[in-house]
Amino acid sequence: MSEFKEDRAARAQSAQARVTRAAGVTGAFTLLSRILGLVRDQVVAYLFGAGPAADAFFVAFRIPNLLRRWSAEGAMSAAFVPVYTRELITHGPEEARKTAGAAFSILAAILAVVTLAGVIFAPCLVQLIAPGYADEPAKFALTVLLTRIVFPYILLISLATLLMGQLNSLDHFAVPAAAPVALNAGIIFMALAVGPRLDRPALALALGVLAGGLLQLLMQLPPLIKRKALPRLIWQPGLEAVRTMGRRVLPVILGAAAYQINLLVNTLLASYLPEGSVSFLYYADRLVQFPLGVFAVALGTAILPSLSRQAAQGDLDGLASTTSHGFRLSLFIILPSAVGLALLARPLVDLIYQRGAFDAGVALQTIRALYAYALGLPMAALTTVAVRFFNALGDTKTPACVGALTVAANIALSLILMGPLAHSGLALASSLAAGINLILLLIVAARRYSYIRIRVLFRGWGRTAAASAGLAAALGLGFWWPASPLFSSAAWLRVVVGICGGALLYFLLARILQTPELGDLLDAFLKRSKPRSG
Repeated sequence: MSEFKEDRAARAQSAQARVTRAAGVTGAFTLLSRILGLVRDQVVAYLFGAGPAADAFFVAFRIPNLLRRWSAEGAMSAAFVPVYTRELITHGPEEARKTAGAAFSILAAILAVVTLAGVIFAPCLVQLIAPGYADEPAKFALTVLLTRIVFPYILLISLATLLMGQLNSLDHFAVPAAAPVALNAGIIFMALAVGPRLDRPALALALGVLAGGLLQLLMQLPPLIKRKALPRLIWQPGLEAVRTMGRRVLPVILGAAAYQINLLVNTLLASYLPEGSVSFLYYADRLVQFPLGVFAVALGTAILPSLSRQAAQGDLDGLASTTSHGFRLSLFIILPSAVGLALLARPLVDLIYQRGAFDAGVALQTIRALYAYALGLPMAALTTVAVRFFNALGDTKTPACVGALTVAANIALSLILMGPLAHSGLALASSLAAGINLILLLIVAARRYSYIRIRVLFRGWGRTAAASAGLAAALGLGFWWPASPLFSSAAWLRVVVGICGGALLYFLLARILQTPELGDLLDAFLKRSKPRSG
């Protein structure tokens, strides 16, 4: 019996180390992509500021980007990876490859129709997403044109993301994580090199989106060919595995994309607020998406194959252990990130955006939205892990129902808060809705699955909270106390000192408090297998 327990503990430790290393690889490449994404936003902010062209592009890009997250990151990843992983374990690589080929073919056919419909009905979509633009004919017409140009992006990136999920299931994370670099590079190149040559420079942004989507798809082919796993185009919708995916896709759309739907609601309501409100929210959300994408989404990507593998093998104890590890690791990184984002909001916005058409007034409004978004960052990150847990078990209805309730709560809160707080009230509503989403998912998980205990999921959170509180105190004294030499320093110096010094201080405090997640990170990256007690 003791040998069995030791073997089970070793397997759980191995799975946790694998998840941590995969999250590290994914996070590193995502960090590179996010840095390039900030450069992209700097270019857009410099050229267009928060004017009508910027508002038009952000709305036009949000429509296919939202559908991309539903069909690809939201629905397809959550529905495809568990089924593909089960096929790998139970029937072998060839049957799994056949399943991937059938899924790829069906997805391509469906999204081709969706893309065509999007191009044809672009005016209706813009009217739905940004009804306030109807009062400005020129702005509305530009948004429709940009929407038609970028809409095929959903086909390209959704197919690419399915291949990314296949590679992740094969424990290959580097190329899928690096793919978004192509999108940012495409937009930057087109904006700077092609935009000045066009009568309407905003068209270059849309063309950059298309170029980036194509590159992201092509990048996935070499590693799949190397592993002899490249899907073949076959039309077999009757395959049981494909039918299972089909049954899971629709419920997963709402469950995995509730956060994005809330952002869409923000865009719709912001179109009724003063000009620039859509852009304020976009620029602030881009900064929030930096830590969320670098680690939270990276961890969600890394943890899904491991959870799916344990679910397919019936290893419920391992499933609970890996989920708990994901929660604690996510909180360990995201909580101090939220603290830093809030306390460094002003120098960050000044350094990254404030130049050209992006003046001090635009910066102030963006900072106000950033404060509100930062509040919900930890909840959004933990929700990613919670949703992955349900997805791995094939339970897609629970996240869907909870997502629907969250969207309803966000709409109600937005209508209440947008009056007194304008666009920052919309951001605050999204944060509060993210908290509601997480709480409901945890309650259902604890009641439905006896091996999930909320107390265990958040074990050790007190040390993380204490280290984050120490970080907040240090940043507050350093950057908000008038007598501090950093109070009036240049933005670049405040950002460099705040991020580098804050990270060192946080990890030092974590070390002093013996936070186990710090040891897990060191063990994983040094490839040590020695178990650590938590």
